[in-house]
Amino acid sequence: MIRIGTCSWKYESWKGIIYPDKDKFNFLEEYSKHFNTVEVDQWFWSLFEGKKVVLPKPSEVKSYSASVPDDFRFTIKVPNSITLTHFYNKNKSAQLKSNPYFLSNDLFNQFIETLKPLEKNIGVLMFQFEYLNKQKLSGLTEFIDRFEGFTDKLDKKFNFGIEIRNPNYLKKPFFDFLERNMISMVFLQGYYMPPVWQVFNDHKDKVVSPVVIRLHGPDRSGIENKTGSIWNQIVEPRDEELEKVAEITNYLQSKKVDVYINVNNHFEGSAPLTINKLSKLIDKR
Repeated sequence: MIRIGTCSWKYESWKGIIYPDKDKFNFLEEYSKHFNTVEVDQWFWSLFEGKKVVLPKPSEVKSYSASVPDDFRFTIKVPNSITLTHFYNKNKSAQLKSNPYFLSNDLFNQFIETLKPLEKNIGVLMFQFEYLNKQKLSGLTEFIDRFEGFTDKLDKKFNFGIEIRNPNYLKKPFFDFLERNMISMVFLQGYYMPPVWQVFNDHKDKVVSPVVIRLHGPDRSGIENKTGSIWNQIVEPRDEELEKVAEITNYLQSKKVDVYINVNNHFEGSAPLTINKLSKLIDKR
């Protein structure tokens, strides 16, 4: 199955594209009439120094569940309280402070418990890691060792995916690790990472179903300035990139691998309009 959706959904500037032009409506309910998946980003932001870890509000989780049909799927970013090795450091010269919740199974289980009302609609739980320099982790071997210790205790009824921001990790040992643990690769287009199709072609024999492809542009602030954060038109066409994503998607479909494609407004200027373009490219092949 191929599922294509957006990264988040509550944008007033999508009125007239997928939303009705009126003041009050349920954004997610209206969204789910057009797309069968969406990425949940807001629960990622959970770790604040000196404060209690923030987990999803039960009322919010129930609302999301009630707003979508049974066959709708969420790809959900796991809280950064679990994926950050250290607290964010605004002062780059200050000493790093370790995050005591890094890869905590206890905290992860609490997070899963909050998602109970949404359980039937969970597509992939995504672990997003920031760029890990030598001050944070010694390298790929330590990353794999620590995550495998963590994943041994995970409930395997869920699909798990990993997104990394270290291009130097994208090599055979990393993809071997994903394959033996049945963890999905979350391919990221943007943020100074190598092109998705380059990474995919080098390691496509190791991918685990489902595959997640996240389409982000290379210049977040630049496109925000160009659009004024009004996301209702394509301002930076990336047709060649979309052609290659369509090629990957059709290859995976031929191999019976499920695919989630999450499109960000920052990719071209309007995620729903990018999806229209990409869907046509996939359908014509």
